[in-house]
Amino acid sequence: MKAVLYLRVSTSEQTTDNQLPALEAYAASKGYKVADIYQEQVSAWASGRQVELRRLMDDCQNSRKPEVLLVYDLSRLSRQGIACVLNLIELFKVYGVKVVSVCEAWTETEGPMKELLFAVFAWAAQYESRIKSERTLAGLARAKAAGKKLGRPTGAKDKEKRNRRGYLLRYAGVAKKRGLKNRGAIQNVSR
Repeated sequence: MKAVLYLRVSTSEQTTDNQLPALEAYAASKGYKVADIYQEQVSAWASGRQVELRRLMDDCQNSRKPEVLLVYDLSRLSRQGIACVLNLIELFKVYGVKVVSVCEAWTETEGPMKELLFAVFAWAAQYESRIKSERTLAGLARAKAAGKKLGRPTGAKDKEKRNRRGYLLRYAGVAKKRGLKNRGAIQNVSR
């Protein structure tokens, strides 16, 4: 059976090194022939920016169609909630591709409960993501209240040159929305 692997991490600081061996071992244990590996380093909330997922979808529509899509767990597909995950699963089903999760063994079964379980696990992934965000914000608020300076350390430099024009235009848009007076530099750049 022809299979493809889809791996995703949320940031460029993270790595897919934990997911790949597990997926390869699972594929080997089932006798799947791995045809391709799709790897993303983008947040599951960054809809429209998941280039590899889009490439996978294109390949599923064309002649490179796999029979099985292996993911480490369903949250690697998306954390955007029930509708998004069910839409993705249904789309793969239309293409004739079975989605299998290494961590959720029930994804290999058939039956009426499978769709309900997809919904429950999608909700859990979205809820987990929301809780992590709330904890991060609470930690930042606590650090700020304790007088800790947040943000980039003084004197730190980016490795790449910033696109100053884009920043100023974005700031001008924020200032306009908030009713703030635009500074002269912003007005000059936006012309």
